[in-house]
Order: sequence, then C-alpha cells, then structure tokens
Amino acid sequence: MIKRELYMNQIRDFMDKPIVKVLTGMRRCGKSVILELAKEEILSRDDIEENQIFSVNFESLQYEDLKDYKILYKTIIDAAKLAKGRLYLFIDEIQEVDSWERVINSVRVDCNCDIYITGSNAKLLSGELATLLAGRYVEIRVYPLSFAEYLVFAQTNEDEASLTREQHFSNYLRYGGLPGIHEMKWDDQALFRYLNDIFNSVLLKDVVKRNNIRDIGLLEKIVLYLMDNIGNTFSAKTIFDFLKNQGRKLSIETVYTYIKVLESAFLIYKVPRYDIKGKRILETLEKYYVSDLGLRHATMGYRDNDISGLLENIIFLELLRRGWTVNIGKQGAYEVDFIATQTNEKHYIQVCYVLTEDNTQREFGPLEMIEDNYNKTVVSTDSLISFNSKGIWQKNITRFLLEE
Repeated sequence: MIKRELYMNQIRDFMDKPIVKVLTGMRRCGKSVILELAKEEILSRDDIEENQIFSVNFESLQYEDLKDYKILYKTIIDAAKLAKGRLYLFIDEIQEVDSWERVINSVRVDCNCDIYITGSNAKLLSGELATLLAGRYVEIRVYPLSFAEYLVFAQTNEDEASLTREQHFSNYLRYGGLPGIHEMKWDDQALFRYLNDIFNSVLLKDVVKRNNIRDIGLLEKIVLYLMDNIGNTFSAKTIFDFLKNQGRKLSIETVYTYIKVLESAFLIYKVPRYDIKGKRILETLEKYYVSDLGLRHATMGYRDNDISGLLENIIFLELLRRGWTVNIGKQGAYEVDFIATQTNEKHYIQVCYVLTEDNTQREFGPLEMIEDNYNKTVVSTDSLISFNSKGIWQKNITRFLLEE
C-alpha cells in the first residue's frame, strides 16, 4: 500500500488522544486504505499486540450481524476486556449501522480505546453525533488523489510508468484521481467502465437508497446538468427553469433537496460567490464542481472544449486538499475564479487554459483591481517559467499542483 502522507500526518497528530478520528469522503477515494495504514502503523509498535486491534469493514457481509448497534456495542466491550492494554477501534463505513453514534459515544466512555471511523456521507457529522461528541472528534476529509499522489500511484501500473509528466497530466484530466484506476488495464473502455460502475454505486447507495429518492430519472438529469456546467455560474432556479422547459414536473424545493443529497454524498461541491469590495457572501449564482473528473467523463464523455472548467475543477479540489476555504470572487463587473481563505491568509487565483494577447488583460485585470496585498496568481497550461508581474504570479498548472 502507498502511504498517503497528507492524511497520515493529520491522523498521527491525534493518535492515542481522547479524540474520535472521523475520515469522510466519497466512496473509493481511499478512506479504507488510509484506515488500514493507520492500523498497520499502530500494530508495528513493539508494545502493541493483535488482540488490541478491533477492525470492521461494513462493506463486507462478514460483519452483517454487527449492524445491530447493540450487538456491535457488546462485541466491542468484550474485545476491550480481552485486550492487554488499550483497544484500537477501526470501523469502516460506520453509517451502515443505525444508531452508530450511541455506540461510539458509549465505548468512548466505557472502555480504554482509541477510535478511528470512516463514512461516505457529509451528514455523518451532523445532528446527534455533533451533540454527543461535541469537542471530542476531529474530521479528516479525504479526497481523490492530488496530482502529486497521482504521479506516485502511476508508477505502480506498467502501462503508465514510462509516460511523461505532460502525458500524466492529460490522463489526470481525463480519468480523474480515484486510486483504483491505477489497478486497471490502461485503456478508455476498461477505465470508464470501472468509473461508471463507481458512479452508479455512489448514486444508488449513498444518494437514492440513503435518502429514499423516488424520482431517480429527475435525480440523474440534475446530476448531468451540474456535471455539464462545471465552472459556470448558475443557481438552482436555473436548473428548475431548464428542466421545466423540458416538460418535467417538479418544484424548486425538489431541486434544492436533490442538490443537497448529492453534496452530502461528496459527488459535487457548491461554491458560493463572495463580493470582494462589499466583503460579503452573495446568495445567488454559485458555481458547482465535481469530486472527480473521471466520474464526469465516464458518465457524459470527455470533451476537449470543456478544458477551462476542467482546469478550474482541478485547482478547486487542490485548494480544498491544502486546507483552504474557497469562494468565487466578484470584483465589480468582473470575476475572480477563486478566493482561498485560511485563518488570516487569502490567495486570489485565476485559472485559464492558455494566455494570449486577447485574454491576458481579462485574466490579470480583475486581480490588479484588488486593493490588498494578499497573494495573487494566474494559473495556466503555458510552459513558461513562473514569473511575477505587478505583484501577480503566473504559474504553470502542473508546477502549481506540485508545489509544497
């Protein structure tokens, strides 16, 4: 297994602390492997024995009986009694257990244990869990592979190992960053079939089944609209009007509901606009991005003329991985693709395919108008060396993605 140090470093900060470690993210993004890596790291200690490890993966029928929360609780307590020292608890896809929050809170109180859990739904940390474990858990959000991670994983597939960095980036744009693609035969048919199966699994398990969606056809149309318009500014009302014009009978509330459940399954991300001059979040005309471009292309095909939105999508996810809060910027009549905020820092970023005489002012102009001294960067696929003009950096996208 390849260690994903971005996440292992976060986990290590809380190992053996009285904090529940909660790994969240869409299915197949690598949570299970990271959980296994944490388990192996603890087992490698000289003072840890096998009976101190309690590990369950609820995607396996082997643990079907433990989906009864009372049985799960009793089984954990029995394991804690047999353990010679602290019990290390690893539970994968915990949301498969009804009332799992009560189990985790109880074992945290009733035995000497260190708890690690994963889940594929953003609602995992809302409601009762937030109340029961307030101040006693930390969320570690797991994303598909960054480009830096992608390059490492690509070396494990003999069809990819000899490719250039530019070829890898082209494939990253086309097939996305789910770790499992590097175990596949490296051709369109095999990869897109694998990705399409994952998309259908997430849609059925984490959206339709978990939220009792009745109109699956409508849900699919909304997903396709969102995927077809990544990087474009629009609202739920725009989707409502589009579908209504197609003859669909629906309400605006249904559109909002379906978008929210898609967000909860980590399939899409909504990015609100921020008025830079007025310093406030705007309530209309947001943008949407997908969690993995490979899923988009497996569903609706890869199109070269979508390149600007695809590049934005990649930069958006990279900013999230690096811990930034991201908004779309409004600067008067102009737009700044991303305002990334972290504590007291800001970073303004424009993304474009290639800089030309016709678009250079359009990309640099909005950044030049911002009257503060935070970092400002234009990211493009141009291969020239990074340079700074009027306090604004221009960087090649692969170099930007591989920066520390």
